[in-house]
Amino acid sequence: MDVHAALALGLPAGLGLAALGSSLALGRTVAAAMDATGRQPEASTKILINMTIGCAFIEAITIYVLVFAFVMSGKV
Repeated sequence: MDVHAALALGLPAGLGLAALGSSLALGRTVAAAMDATGRQPEASTKILINMTIGCAFIEAITIYVLVFAFVMSGKV
């Protein structure tokens, strides 16, 4: 298998894995935030802010993988 075929197969697989990991992480993050809000409703603003920052970092990783896939697909 040459390098071009490996990239053609590996890029979509890597992007799919990143999307799967991101969706699982976002689900756990939001579920934990909702659980924490249910336990301490008075701290809901702080919980929401921390959850939003965490979700932004999780999404940033997925966007980096998408950009990397586009850059590498130009080399195929």
